[in-house]
Amino acid sequence: MRISAAMRTTFREQGFLVVPNVLTEDQLATGRMLVAAELEKHPPEPGHVGFHFAWPRFEDGGHPLLELYREAVAPLAAELVRPEFGVDDPDFAQIATTIPPWSHRPGAPHVDGVTPLAPDGTPYTFSLLAGIWLTDQQEEYHGNLHVWPGTHRRFGEYLAEHGADALAELSKDTSGAPYPKIELGEQVQATGPAGSVLFAHYLLGHNIGGNTGPERRETIYYRLQAHGHRDRWRDVVIDPLSEFTEG
Repeated sequence: MRISAAMRTTFREQGFLVVPNVLTEDQLATGRMLVAAELEKHPPEPGHVGFHFAWPRFEDGGHPLLELYREAVAPLAAELVRPEFGVDDPDFAQIATTIPPWSHRPGAPHVDGVTPLAPDGTPYTFSLLAGIWLTDQQEEYHGNLHVWPGTHRRFGEYLAEHGADALAELSKDTSGAPYPKIELGEQVQATGPAGSVLFAHYLLGHNIGGNTGPERRETIYYRLQAHGHRDRWRDVVIDPLSEFTEG
């Protein structure tokens, strides 16, 4: 699987991209086994419905979830990010599950990394979010991620006007969905088969959706940084496409 010029254009314009049928059957089975193992260590409460997360860290630089990333996701991420930067390996994953029945529709998007802030008062920015879909999300309300296409560019324009440090000011938002007051546009659900990989720009408005389907939604998320991102994050958030390859 390769990232085509059309895919790069979609990512740059919409702020997200679903690449279908990336994982092999063996990789899909491995991913589900790894998720089951993590959830056995960090299970939801009995009878719980809705979202449940686990956050395995790659403390020693080696982990089966990191190996799965390197096999299935890293080659594609490298084709989205400008080659002079490259992409650093992540140091943790997020196991994101949605347990049915949960008929939830988010009313607003959020941005990651501002609640809480880093010890120095800066946000935990990154370049893009990558998600391995281990369960089918071809239909809506199967735990699909809700996204607001194009908000990554409008958010960047907002930060260019107000200054990059306005991102940290969102930590004061008490709504549970920190995001600036910008034009959001249409809210859509990302769809695709099991084995797909989702890429989403850091600034893209997004939120978790409900699951009224027959099975638990399972996604493995990785937060990826182009090499050197933390040294130039203020420049990146006011020029949101500066780390990414053109079509």
